[in-house]
Amino acid sequence: MSWLVLVLSGILETAWAAALGASKGLSRVVPSLTFVVTLVLSMSGLAYALRDIPLGTGYAIWVGIGTIGTAVYGMIALGDPATAGRITCLTLIVAGVVGLKLLH
Repeated sequence: MSWLVLVLSGILETAWAAALGASKGLSRVVPSLTFVVTLVLSMSGLAYALRDIPLGTGYAIWVGIGTIGTAVYGMIALGDPATAGRITCLTLIVAGVVGLKLLH
């Protein structure tokens, strides 16, 4: 159960990062509220997952999921460049996250 919560919390990290960008410096109400709610849910899920998962592993996986999700969101929805170098780096992050899960 902790691993599922950790993955969902990582996805919520992507959501709060996207909402933070859309809030334009917390000046827009709906994205700002979305940011706060998803941030609290993401952190709460991380805290729950860390009861059973070692801190270094859990935090690295949470950040990795959030980083990958945010970068992919930026490329798909915001027109961020999807260069070979960026995709290679994201692939390496995925490999690291999978490796941490397998070596847990």
